Amino acid sequence: MKDTKLSHFEIEIPETLIAKKPATFRDESRLMVLHRSTGEIEHRHFKDILDYFSKDDVFVFNDTKVFPARMYGNKEKTGAQIEVFLLRELNPAFKLWDVVVDPARKIRIGNKLYFGKNDELVAEVIDNTTSRGRTLRFLFDGSQEEFRELLHAMGETPLPKYMNRSPNSDDAQRYQSLFAKNEGAVVGPAASFHFSRELLLRMEIKDIRKAFITVHNGLGNYREIDVEDLTKYKMESEQMIIPEEACTIVNAASAAGQNICAVGTSVLRAMETASGTQRHLKAFDGWTSKFIFPPYDFNVPNALVTNFHMSKSILLMMTAAFGGYEETMRAYSIAIKEKYRFGAYGDAMLIID
Repeated sequence: MKDTKLSHFEIEIPETLIAKKPATFRDESRLMVLHRSTGEIEHRHFKDILDYFSKDDVFVFNDTKVFPARMYGNKEKTGAQIEVFLLRELNPAFKLWDVVVDPARKIRIGNKLYFGKNDELVAEVIDNTTSRGRTLRFLFDGSQEEFRELLHAMGETPLPKYMNRSPNSDDAQRYQSLFAKNEGAVVGPAASFHFSRELLLRMEIKDIRKAFITVHNGLGNYREIDVEDLTKYKMESEQMIIPEEACTIVNAASAAGQNICAVGTSVLRAMETASGTQRHLKAFDGWTSKFIFPPYDFNVPNALVTNFHMSKSILLMMTAAFGGYEETMRAYSIAIKEKYRFGAYGDAMLIID
């Protein structure tokens, strides 16, 4: 089928439509509504989203918290500046971290990197994992709590490279959802950014239920796919936790025939990873490498909130799998004509039946 080819997800997005900063207010972004049963498209604002949902419908949110993962160090002897992107902690006791370095060609096993104005933190490269991947051992004698505080102080908000700017003080809050709780993501759950306190309160007033799962979004979402045949692509793993409480809420709604809305493609993939038969969600604590692209039959959610994604991205493929390839690509064409904003700080799309 044509929609299993990488080239069929290529979109020309004008640079001017890639959002470099968020809307002034979270719920003031634009919202395109795609009715997948009819192909009808509506143009609304995000604060209107509850017009499409009723009492006892469920929104499933990702409560991951973004870690300030991007750091800059200097290589011993040469002093060359090296960007270090923290991916995940491998061993707290030994302070081992899986990282990506740039430029990678300069960083070899045995090299030391110094961080901070007074070299408060030192790390040694102990392994090569991929072309740009390394394992670092941080040399720090203090407690684990002091070590994490130092990483937070030296790290910065990991804005996507396509924003082409350094983070500012506002990004620490805006590249994060209001309900961020469990730290571990290095990519923000962008669909959640649109939910303001007022909107969350209106959900409660309308008796629309909320369920929370945790997906620690990784850089795999932004990796360039290097194969034309998508069936040959291997997705990187992401850690995910679906608690029993979320399952109880979702499964009760499913049994009652209510709408179940996945807030973000990370939630969509997680729910499909842990889905059973008859729209049933199972508790899960582990990793998922599920790669979703069209055609795909979804088991649990029947609605999706997501942002407008980059050309040939994994996130675009998941969106197209949910909305239908032809319908989604037509919606993206309209979004460009109507000057919707793309990317993590961009506008949103609601796909419903």
